[in-house]
Amino acid sequence: MNTKRPPSIDPTAASRWARHLPTESPWLHEEVARRMEDRLQWIVRTPASWMHWGPLQGGRQVHEQLVRRYPKAHSYVREETPAQVKLAQQHLQQAWWRPARWLQAGVQFDAPVQPVQMLWANMALHMDADPQALIQRWHGALEVDGFLMFSCLGPDTLRELRTVYEALGWAPPSHAFTDMHDWGDMLVHAGFAEPIMDMEHITLSYSTGETLLAELRGLGRNLHIDRFAALRGRNWRRSLSEALERQLRGPDGRLTLTFEVIYGHAFKPAARMSVRPETRVSLDELRQSLRKIKP
Repeated sequence: MNTKRPPSIDPTAASRWARHLPTESPWLHEEVARRMEDRLQWIVRTPASWMHWGPLQGGRQVHEQLVRRYPKAHSYVREETPAQVKLAQQHLQQAWWRPARWLQAGVQFDAPVQPVQMLWANMALHMDADPQALIQRWHGALEVDGFLMFSCLGPDTLRELRTVYEALGWAPPSHAFTDMHDWGDMLVHAGFAEPIMDMEHITLSYSTGETLLAELRGLGRNLHIDRFAALRGRNWRRSLSEALERQLRGPDGRLTLTFEVIYGHAFKPAARMSVRPETRVSLDELRQSLRKIKP
């Protein structure tokens, strides 16, 4: 397993995107969050505390669904910057007059004093320049026997768009996405146990190239290290839109894009003692040890 940083991601661009203040969560992220939330029905343990990692991008609507599923649990929100925390407070805090709030533990925007029992991270991992370090942070935020629920994009994502860019002789439209088996290896490397990985393909269709580009802009940015370094002009955008409509339009008249969505689930086990394959003890040390044993 390669635990180095993804070679195709520009760390500066990834850091800039991590500080982005979206007006709303992307539709695809909300849909993936809804599907991931449905998988919680198979989790026997009910967490007493949980953390929502990056809800502004990952999905704001699912936060209320998670609160309803675990009404007695303490929930925490983790965003990177003070501006993001302020925006998350505006969107996720329930009004004092809502009856539902009286029956729930409430959401906290400060770091929890103790590790939480569930960490929820939707569609964040594939946009991080150092995913192994991020997984390690998730591991540190969980208590022993706590569990992680996450999702991200896989290698088949935007395969049609990549074909268009290749035909035009342009650099890739996005960085390379990691395979789910490699994510599983990274989880084990970070200290997680029993990772369960699965994936599905979601196909989205659009009426025009412009609507397709608008959707992609909400989902993220091109973080590829070899992306075009300057600003593009209107003629370039027009040629891109025309190429999309020419090459991606199907028999039904709509443009289609494929997204590979990876779902992951893993537990944090108790730390294991490191055992050396061989221990050498001198005869004198052995005699001293035996004398300490009472008959």
